[in-house]
Amino acid sequence: MNGRRWASTVGLLIVALFLSGCTIGVDRNPDGSLKVDVNLPEATIQDEISAGLNDPLIQDLQADLRDGYILVSADRKRVLGDQVDRMTFRLDLGAQDGQLTAAISQAEINGEAVDQAFVSVWNQRLANRLEKAGRRNPDATLESVTITADAVHFVWRIETARSRGG
Repeated sequence: MNGRRWASTVGLLIVALFLSGCTIGVDRNPDGSLKVDVNLPEATIQDEISAGLNDPLIQDLQADLRDGYILVSADRKRVLGDQVDRMTFRLDLGAQDGQLTAAISQAEINGEAVDQAFVSVWNQRLANRLEKAGRRNPDATLESVTITADAVHFVWRIETARSRGG
């Protein structure tokens, strides 16, 4: 029964990621835990960044995956008036203590530095949003994240009853 439950969980994980445009690979580690490789393509990352920033004034967001980081640019409509400003920033992702970290740097609006308070809020929102996009199991811990020109690659470790000694 326990093996069937894990097979069902992995099956649902694969279906959910397949439907979201992701690719996934699952292997069993020697200790019985699962190693899950998830690749989120640029379009999915772009959607998640846009949703993570959660700002209705941001339009036409573009996420350009580079080797090691993501270059983000967007138009941001001003609250008053019809003016539109150009916003850009660099986004670096990492893994620390099993969690995804997001670090925005070089954040500018029309060439001027963005207030660090906004950047801190964006960092947390983006890390939470992107982690949810890549994680589909509460027993998963993030081992690594790599950004290439094609996708963001997550490696997750999922504990099982066997890996816990049960």
